[in-house]
Amino acid sequence: MTPTSLPDSSPSCSTEVILGVDTHRDTHSAAVVSALGALLDSQTFSATADGYRSMLGWARQYGVVRRAGVECTGSYGAALSRMLQGEDVEVFDVNQPDKRARRTRGKTDTIDAEAAARAVLSGSASVIAKTADGPVEAMRLLRLARDSAVNARTKAINQLKGVIVGADPQLRESLSGLGPATLIRRCAALVEPDDATEVQQTLIYTLRLLAERILRLKAEAYELHKRLKALISGHNPGLLELPGVGPDSAAALLIAAGDNPERLRHEASFAALCGVSPVEASSGNT
Repeated sequence: MTPTSLPDSSPSCSTEVILGVDTHRDTHSAAVVSALGALLDSQTFSATADGYRSMLGWARQYGVVRRAGVECTGSYGAALSRMLQGEDVEVFDVNQPDKRARRTRGKTDTIDAEAAARAVLSGSASVIAKTADGPVEAMRLLRLARDSAVNARTKAINQLKGVIVGADPQLRESLSGLGPATLIRRCAALVEPDDATEVQQTLIYTLRLLAERILRLKAEAYELHKRLKALISGHNPGLLELPGVGPDSAAALLIAAGDNPERLRHEASFAALCGVSPVEASSGNT
């Protein structure tokens, strides 16, 4: 996309401007706001590497871009955030505008982009975005995959038990009283008898299929757990030495801080991030 040309009354290129971005899957809407709060221009770019470069080049025509407010830096805006940080632009994570502001000003991508820039300018957006370019990001991906495997395994176990409940008494009694691990192995070894009805054969086939799936998911979750532990041990071994802190808890703490923990300037900011900082709350006489 070709950047727009500057009007004759444009500010000096040595003047700082603020970039605001409303991110989506395929396109990003951007707005440039001056240090005095004037909207200079807005434009839409493709969510691609070329689009990111075009956006930054376009914004730099209006002045020096040192700060940017980006929505959804953990999803649609993650790649853009990394690119801007690589260009020495301080990226702030901007929450979506509240409903009251949208009712009074309307809702368009351009308005949201402008609001993101103004949030940085006013200081209401003060949370520096995660860089997501180091070992902590790798931990997040491993933990995401592991949690998915564990949840899928739990769901498969519940389905297997539900199928057993509706099985014929002879099969159900042969599987009763077994521990979870033994039950799954026994179901994985089931064979359809030749004289079984179509429903009985399908039931046994389903039990075997679910049991094999459970075993695969267990092995997958264990492999991901080992990789996660090795990654934490290689980059922050002291955390695992603390009492009660295992790989899962350690990963949760590191992921909350991100690859650039210096963005959390003190303990209070980390408490606010975790949602455990005390806040005033009152109503009536209480």
